[in-house]
Amino acid sequence: MTDILVHAEAGVMTLTLNRLERKNSLTAAMYEALAGAVASAEADPAVRVVVLQGHETIFSAGNDIGDFLHKPPAGLDSPVFRFLRGIATFPKPLLAAVCGPAVGVGTTMLFHCDLVYAGDNAAFSMPFVNLGLCPEAASSLLVPQMMGYHRAAEALLLGEPFMAEAALEVGLVNRVLPPTEANAYAQAQARKLAAKPLSSLVETKRLMKKGQQPQVLAQMQEEGASFGRMLTEPAAKEAFGAFLDKRKPDFSRL
Repeated sequence: MTDILVHAEAGVMTLTLNRLERKNSLTAAMYEALAGAVASAEADPAVRVVVLQGHETIFSAGNDIGDFLHKPPAGLDSPVFRFLRGIATFPKPLLAAVCGPAVGVGTTMLFHCDLVYAGDNAAFSMPFVNLGLCPEAASSLLVPQMMGYHRAAEALLLGEPFMAEAALEVGLVNRVLPPTEANAYAQAQARKLAAKPLSSLVETKRLMKKGQQPQVLAQMQEEGASFGRMLTEPAAKEAFGAFLDKRKPDFSRL
């Protein structure tokens, strides 16, 4: 079974996370497929809009820990960073439909989407600190910009989940829907966008993001360097060891 489903129809490319048996946790191979699909969508004039979606019960549990530890990101040209840079610089409309848990990168990728529709069962979390790591995907820049510093600090320092209504309140999502309707609604909105002049969509998005994009890419690079360094340090080793041993981590001496 393919872990990333790619379907293009009527100007809309849909990328579906399709690894339900592992809660749509993301592997290096899945990032490679996503990065390739995003690059293809950018280059293909027949693709006017891209939609990211999961299942009505789960968007993504974040990185697959076993795969992540076996094949950690090897620099800024690794598949995960190519995917994140790809969506950060994607010139066409990028939508997401999110239901159920969206953990780590499952949440941070949404800050690069233009429109996000959530099921009322969506639960967003960025537990990087709890893993002895730091934020990625330029979330240390984008989360404070969107939420304000104190709400961002609560989300990033505590790493606790916040639900769909809270995400709607801070502007991360555009609308909250029943989980069985979220994907279809995102598709309907994508079709509306695909019927509009692409040149106008691209230029409007460029103008809105013009001042932000250099900051985003610079922040992503700095986060990536810190993330890679922290991955080898004692706190991350304790966090991942505890996860694999199914015990509570002990950071009291770190």
